[in-house]
Amino acid sequence: MKTGKQSLANKERPFWVAFSLLDNIGPKRFNKIVDYFGSAKLAWQASDREWRKLNWGDKTIQGFLSFRRKFDPYRYLKQLIDDYQPLVWPIIKLDCYYPRNLLAVDDAPPVLYSRGKMVSDLVVGENGFKSWQLFWSSPVLAVVGTRKATIYGRWVAKSLGEDLAREGLVIVSGLALGVDTLAHQSALAVSGKTAAVLGSGVDVVYPASNRYLYQQILSRGVIFSEFPPGTKPLPGYFPARNRIIAGLSAGVLVIEGGIRSGSLITASLAANQGREVFAVPGNINNPFSSGTNFLIKNGAKLVTEPDDVLEEFSLTFNKKSNSVGLDSLSDEEKKVIKLLADQDLTADEIGSSLSIFASKVGIILTSLEIKGLIINLGLGRWRKK
Repeated sequence: MKTGKQSLANKERPFWVAFSLLDNIGPKRFNKIVDYFGSAKLAWQASDREWRKLNWGDKTIQGFLSFRRKFDPYRYLKQLIDDYQPLVWPIIKLDCYYPRNLLAVDDAPPVLYSRGKMVSDLVVGENGFKSWQLFWSSPVLAVVGTRKATIYGRWVAKSLGEDLAREGLVIVSGLALGVDTLAHQSALAVSGKTAAVLGSGVDVVYPASNRYLYQQILSRGVIFSEFPPGTKPLPGYFPARNRIIAGLSAGVLVIEGGIRSGSLITASLAANQGREVFAVPGNINNPFSSGTNFLIKNGAKLVTEPDDVLEEFSLTFNKKSNSVGLDSLSDEEKKVIKLLADQDLTADEIGSSLSIFASKVGIILTSLEIKGLIINLGLGRWRKK
């Protein structure tokens, strides 16, 4: 990994990070700075006179010069490593491990803050680069949708998420409530790969209720953000986050969303970037299906089963990998499966119908869910898969 290109990236990193902390210097302006001065380091070291030749307005130039006088790029980078466990690592576009799909996007962030055990291994571990390559070796699929998923939407997100992650796809989403949460959880449930992109700093969990999920992703996947650590979530940050979700991915799967939802924005960004757009059809009377049905009418691929996605990546769903023989189940498990074959029931309803204690029902349901035979529809209701 220590090639000439990577050596250059390591030398430039402190200065790319420094520029990323300035609110008025986005990807396009930063590219102009690097083109003009030759590198971020040379730009940082350039004289006040050279900077004023850019003719960007006195406020912008003075803001940078004032910031430069009181900021130490090397010290800040060291703090990111020392102050966070797991560490926060700024990946820059010069790195040989910058996500390849995202690198092809015109307004890709120059600096992508990252966090997670896999990131720590990449930076300090001997085999970190190989693990990183292995993680991103499969097709990357963004799974997005409404925060207020219906029972149907929750079932689809969980079922498709597990099946696609089980086949090796990297599931990317935004850690939001609803479909995003289910997408991450489904990948983790089958020991799959998942990455979250935040509309805040990588150390700021939003929503706070997803803190446990955030910790799970840290231990087994990766968290990304273009915003510096400590950045609080603001409404304007989420469209920027959506472009990264789309940019990281080879395709975007939308599961429920309104016409003006963030999910549709992500799908539009993906289409503009030349990525595949997939959508799950829904009830025409349900406003949360209006966006997905609109996408299908306008060329998105209709998805009703895993193969609808996998075939676009020359993969096929291995149905045997998700099968468990009924002969291996206990008598009580078989009774629960039979009961849930054609109806949705709560744990209390199952216990009452089969005369089983509630504590025992919970154990049975957990066992059957792990075996992939039943699904949690939300609101405490279960059904046979």
